[in-house]
Amino acid sequence: MAHVAQWKYGEIEQLTTLLTKSKVVGIVEVGGIPAPQMQQMRKNLHGTASIRSAKNSLIFRALDEAETKTKGIGSLKDVVTGQTAIIATDMNPFKLFQEMKATRTMAPAKGGETATHDIVVEAGDTPFKPGPVVGELQKVGIPAAIQEGKVVIKSDKIIVPKGEKISADVAQMLARLEIFPIEIGMALHAVFEDGNIFKPDVLDIDIDEFMGNMKQASTNVFTLAIEIGWATKHTIEPLLTKAHRHAFLLALERGIVTKETIPHLLSKAQAHMLALKNITS
Repeated sequence: MAHVAQWKYGEIEQLTTLLTKSKVVGIVEVGGIPAPQMQQMRKNLHGTASIRSAKNSLIFRALDEAETKTKGIGSLKDVVTGQTAIIATDMNPFKLFQEMKATRTMAPAKGGETATHDIVVEAGDTPFKPGPVVGELQKVGIPAAIQEGKVVIKSDKIIVPKGEKISADVAQMLARLEIFPIEIGMALHAVFEDGNIFKPDVLDIDIDEFMGNMKQASTNVFTLAIEIGWATKHTIEPLLTKAHRHAFLLALERGIVTKETIPHLLSKAQAHMLALKNITS
């Protein structure tokens, strides 16, 4: 029987505790993040979330242990890929996703990476002085020329289409142009909360747009409730105001005398009298 190091049992126990004692837990991928950036990301999340990296085999074991205490959390095993870590927080899953998304930054390419989007070099001036750099730009496919004593890029150019490899020469030139095409940061694969698993396709929403839609929906519902006369604690005052206004206008129309209508009825009568006088004069 293979010997299992004692420290692994301790690590699994700590991971299990993190998984079962937190309101919200998730699996994040941290592979490829340089140490300085990773340190800064941890610092940005300090006080709001805890991140613990471990070997995937240990995370699997911890999730199995956690499943015996928290039903459904074991489903997170399906998203443990690459170099992963556990994130634990009391933050709303949607807010957590936005916080994690905000940790992502753009970095220079080194060469050999796969473009996750079309890498475009836009037309315009460059910081270079006229010289051999024009040939170097053209060599990597950038339409460069000298115009009015400046090195310019004549037109927008997709220098690396999405899905293709970034060559070392292109990566070097992109860096000189201060174009940083590589997105680095923690990728949140899934979140567990109260028996539910939330994945990025659900979590990735525009919070401002969502709140705007909610406010508009609330306004529409309120307007409809007033229109159909649906009495609630929120609509009763506007409905009474509306009813009073309609009753007042009806009273004026029918000539019903009350302490509120008499000034208006007298003004109306006077106006009719003057109009009649003008006609008969």
